[in-house]
Amino acid sequence: MSDSTTRGALCSTYREISELRATDPGAVAHAWATRCTRATVRGDGRLMIVAADHPARAALRVGANATAMNSRSELLDRLAIALNVPGVDGVLGTSDILEDLLLLGLLEDKVVFASMNRGGLAGATFELDDRMTAATARWTSGSRLNGAKMLCRFDFHDPATVATMAACARAVDELAAGEVIAMLEPFVSVRTDGVLANDLSTDAVIKSIHIAQALGSTSAYTWLKLPVVEHMDRVLDATTLPSLLLGGDPSTGAQETFASWEQALAFPAARGLIVGRTLLYPADDDVAGAVRTAVSLIR
Repeated sequence: MSDSTTRGALCSTYREISELRATDPGAVAHAWATRCTRATVRGDGRLMIVAADHPARAALRVGANATAMNSRSELLDRLAIALNVPGVDGVLGTSDILEDLLLLGLLEDKVVFASMNRGGLAGATFELDDRMTAATARWTSGSRLNGAKMLCRFDFHDPATVATMAACARAVDELAAGEVIAMLEPFVSVRTDGVLANDLSTDAVIKSIHIAQALGSTSAYTWLKLPVVEHMDRVLDATTLPSLLLGGDPSTGAQETFASWEQALAFPAARGLIVGRTLLYPADDDVAGAVRTAVSLIR
């Protein structure tokens, strides 16, 4: 990465990040404490968030490339490009990624969401026992982040589901106590021949919404992160909670994907997009172009 003149940057290269982590780890907490923060909702109230929490759950695949996200430096390069596109509001990531971006000065005046439960490793037999292994609610509010996200998958044939539900409910309460957003990403999931997959039928997504939005003692600070599926009018009629639309692993052509997002964003409950691999690893490798297109759908 070339030298950075970004406001708030403590490092301009990845070598400098590694050196600072080794010699002055306390600088990270200081950087969080002095970062220029921003309100989650401002201006037109719409959000464009880039997601980058997949690697911690061993989800390194993008399309047919099983090792696409192996390189941390390449991921950070792509995130830097995305975060510098006008109209991008912020990022979702695990603490390790967020702190790399923080040290590079890329989180100044940005909305920042931490990722909480990464224990459900992709492909593992215990994938549904998705424990809180990443950020905590206390750290999220103490570091002045906007909120934290939880993946909450419901498999009606896997007893581990209820443990994950209970963990998410506790986290919702803890985040609400800190007056920061609890973002829930719900799915009805089904295991076939040992492989776990999310049911993206309209009725399954609606069912997942009703389960997720009731987690915890209060929903005052709860937001949803929802897939774009058929009949989004019915999906978004299932909740009054603020909802961001996710992109997922790209499986359709770019134009078809963007068109589906545009249609879904027309509904009032949709507050914006929270997209990762589709924008960070587009088929034509033009990260800035893909992000600009996504921003244009919101703005």
